[in-house]
Amino acid sequence: MSAWSDGYVSDINYTYGYYTELNPNRVALPFLMAGLAVPKMAAACELGFGQGVSLNAHAAAGSANWWGTDFNPAHVGFAQEMAAVSGNGAHVVDQAFNEFCARTDLPDFDFIGLHGIWSWVSHENRHILVDFIRRKLKVGGVLYISYNTLPGWAAAAPIRHLLAEHAHVMSAPGQGMVQRVTDSVGFTRELLGLSHHYCQQVPSIPQRITQIGEQNPHYLAHEYFNRDWHPMYFAEMQDWLEAAKLSYACSANYLDDFAPALFDQEQQAFLAQITDASFAQTAKDYLLNKQFRKDYWVKGARKISSVQAEQSWQQLRFLLMTPANDIALNINSHRAITLLPEMYQPVLTALADGQVHPFADLAAAAEATTLSRGQLFEILAVLHAKGDVVLVQDEETVAAARPRCRALNRYLLQLSRVSGDVPYLVSPLSGGAITYDRINQLFLLAYSEGKKKPAQWVDFAWQALQAQQQLLIHQGEVLQTEAENRTELKRLAAHFADKVLPTALTLEIVAD
Repeated sequence: MSAWSDGYVSDINYTYGYYTELNPNRVALPFLMAGLAVPKMAAACELGFGQGVSLNAHAAAGSANWWGTDFNPAHVGFAQEMAAVSGNGAHVVDQAFNEFCARTDLPDFDFIGLHGIWSWVSHENRHILVDFIRRKLKVGGVLYISYNTLPGWAAAAPIRHLLAEHAHVMSAPGQGMVQRVTDSVGFTRELLGLSHHYCQQVPSIPQRITQIGEQNPHYLAHEYFNRDWHPMYFAEMQDWLEAAKLSYACSANYLDDFAPALFDQEQQAFLAQITDASFAQTAKDYLLNKQFRKDYWVKGARKISSVQAEQSWQQLRFLLMTPANDIALNINSHRAITLLPEMYQPVLTALADGQVHPFADLAAAAEATTLSRGQLFEILAVLHAKGDVVLVQDEETVAAARPRCRALNRYLLQLSRVSGDVPYLVSPLSGGAITYDRINQLFLLAYSEGKKKPAQWVDFAWQALQAQQQLLIHQGEVLQTEAENRTELKRLAAHFADKVLPTALTLEIVAD
């Protein structure tokens, strides 16, 4: 492992992940549902941005001026290339935290994001990060931070230790990281098969190691094999961030605060007795055996009145992402619950035309029913958290983002000719990225090049697959012949034309 990595895995690149919680545009609904003022987002920073997909998506599609660092120069090279082709103005460097956080040319930030990084850095680096947040996050600014959480990790922590220790002690000199990960997982699975007492005490462990073995070795290397690894209780996180004058705001995804999807009536009644809001978070983590938290913290939380909340809602615009007939009126989270059709249907009907609707349109639809304002707020927050609805930026922001998004999407679509590593495209309407698998990206690329018929999309995708000597898989079986692959591509093209393309056009992922 290179000395410059400070104990973090550096000899294998991280996956090309996109994390929507890092989109400053998403802060609005969780904050409003928590009764908090929504700050303006002019300057943003991501610390430890991995391959830089999220940072570049938000710099291209949003209005904030972005800065960020990641220690791995291979990651930064890709991030800088995305920034250059999109013209998004992002400032991305390969500096260590101690170097980046000491810079004197940085602006003060309205939003700082750390996805997962907190759990995998040293105690010294955590002090550096907190000091940076204290100095550089504006009053009213938002910190997004996600981290491995206790008590959920308590049972599996010994597995992580065994994996990392095997890779450190038993690996052959010069052995690649992928092989070290594979060998460590195999050894751990075999050892656990013989460790009857441990598995009797923690019966979930065999299933856990099976799930680990099915995951991407690149992801596992960064999740389990770093020198530093510190899952943390909520109260410990609070102690750290109080030094930066931050207070807990809310979960970054409203469903993580939506009690009916988390707790039964008895559990909700139990939590209602807890008068300390911070301790209630600890109790929630125990009830859910929480393993990973994704939270917003704020420097100077400002509670707003119902009148101020109404004014904020009136400024919002919404667009239906999922065809109305395909929306599942249920949530399968910690609990499986059914959402009442009589409450949700009026809102979905108002959105079903696929157009951007200001909040006033949806409020008018609600007023024709028995829905209260509070119920309408909750419906929109739930649909947004489920991914069925996107929050649309103002027209000025959309207009400025269009050329940047077109340029970045052209670049990402060209990558799909040879790889499905980056399954995302950006929308100037949402201010963020949307997931598209490689085949849908190839279809979109064909469409953007003037090929408007499904047969042309099939030909285009098949030629791209042939060039890479790749075949499709259907129902777990590799399709061996050209005829079989074309039949599958025709099926996928029909779904694309019916479900995927209309939304992509509405979101301005590609132009008509």
